[in-house]
Amino acid sequence: MNEVTRLSDIAHARSGDKGNHANIGVLAYTPAGYAWLKEYLTADVVAEYFATMKPSRVVRFEAANVLGLNFMLFDVLAGGASQSLRIDTQGKTLASALLQMPLVPPPVLKSLEQML
Repeated sequence: MNEVTRLSDIAHARSGDKGNHANIGVLAYTPAGYAWLKEYLTADVVAEYFATMKPSRVVRFEAANVLGLNFMLFDVLAGGASQSLRIDTQGKTLASALLQMPLVPPPVLKSLEQML
């Protein structure tokens, strides 16, 4: 049986609103973690994870210079800060939610933990 870990073991993240859209920046702790995240954490994986929020689309941008991936989740804020009746009208908690994503740890996780 595979051990399960969380995305937070490999990266940290921030999120916020862009009108009715939200972005989530995910920053790997190490270059090895970034390499693994580039393979695993696709726009489709993030879209599936947030499927209950019904994003119209999710786009991923790479920022290799900061070991980062930025995800734009379109139409997930129910109108945005001034219109939404959601508790989190600005998408500030989306990063924390994504960091709780369970995943099968990459083979390099032990080496990642030793580098921290």
